[in-house]
Amino acid sequence: MRAITTLLALTLIPFISCASRDIDVGFSPEGGAQSLVLKTINNAKKSIRMMAFSFSAPDVMKALVDAQQRGVDVRVVIDEEGNTRAKSLSAMRYITQHGVRLRTDNHYRIQHDKVIIVDDDTVETGSFNFAKSSEYLNSENVIVIHRAPELAKHYLAHWENRWQQGVDFSQ
Repeated sequence: MRAITTLLALTLIPFISCASRDIDVGFSPEGGAQSLVLKTINNAKKSIRMMAFSFSAPDVMKALVDAQQRGVDVRVVIDEEGNTRAKSLSAMRYITQHGVRLRTDNHYRIQHDKVIIVDDDTVETGSFNFAKSSEYLNSENVIVIHRAPELAKHYLAHWENRWQQGVDFSQ
């Protein structure tokens, strides 16, 4: 009985610890996923760390560049093989020409993370690829957890590992 109580308590900890957090969700193609991604990027004050599989959505690229230009330290690591098409390469050139640091990672069959960590305390994740098709053609979801520095710390450690494995994108 004690083991069951302990297991139940450990299972509920993540839900209890999120109870005091602000959580936003968005879905596509209904239009909420990308707008939530853009809101997350636009609200950044000091840092954005992003991991992506597909990387070509013009609105997302513009938001990243705008953040960089307002003084936010923006760094992105993406899957190498998933971003070899013209739209992705154009997006990659655009953000790097505007000061965003970008690395590609080929250490895995696919680097399938879709995450944004903002200001060391906000985490956006979900199925939403940062591509136009995710907003208009696919069924996708996004969740943003605000004021969650402990959660952000775990995601940042994962991001840092992928960043270290990546190589700087060269045009």
